[in-house]
Amino acid sequence: MPKKEKIRSLFDDIAVKYDRFNHISSFGTDRSWRRKAVREIADTKEPIKVLDVATGTGDFAIAVAKKAAPGSFVTGVDLSDGMLEVGRRKCQGMPIGLLNGDAECLQFDDASFDRVCVAFGVRNFENLMQGLKEMRRVLKTGGKLVILELSYPKNRLIFRAYKFYSLKILPRIGAGMTGNTGAFTYLPDSILKFPLPEKFIPMLTEAGYSSVRARQFMFGVCRMYIAMK
Repeated sequence: MPKKEKIRSLFDDIAVKYDRFNHISSFGTDRSWRRKAVREIADTKEPIKVLDVATGTGDFAIAVAKKAAPGSFVTGVDLSDGMLEVGRRKCQGMPIGLLNGDAECLQFDDASFDRVCVAFGVRNFENLMQGLKEMRRVLKTGGKLVILELSYPKNRLIFRAYKFYSLKILPRIGAGMTGNTGAFTYLPDSILKFPLPEKFIPMLTEAGYSSVRARQFMFGVCRMYIAMK
């Protein structure tokens, strides 16, 4: 099965329990990571147009909409209709629109958004470089890209504990909550395969971004990348 179809099917299947799994598996720290990323996005008093790629159930889109200046609007896109269905129920009455969309072939005109963001979804892109270039295409000149992604610690001792938790404990938690064993084998494995900053930062530069910087949280379990167009 092509990766996109696999991802769509996987997230459709776990959509209803996805938010709860996120909060439990990260011991609630995913909320603090989102808050740090939101500060990078909602860093102006002017209304902004924001694109949230791989929006899932809309958690990040909601966090951005709550902090952005009045008059701002957040558009979220995702491959999974199941995730979007959950997200639309959560976003009712907010300045948020959720659409089915592919990060590698976005349905928006050039230079449509002041900010583009991805929270915990960029590692699921089938063609990572194409996705980075598409997000830059729809970003306005002077606009900002913010990527929040799970990663792994470089410290060997911490990494051993992290790997045991990710590959042995998390799949059991996820499977117990949703009944889907495959999803929670894929998700930790995709984290281990995603490039670390020394490889990902050059990819962002190659895609055309400038002023690229990175931050890490919890010894590198989560990393944030900020880049400008």
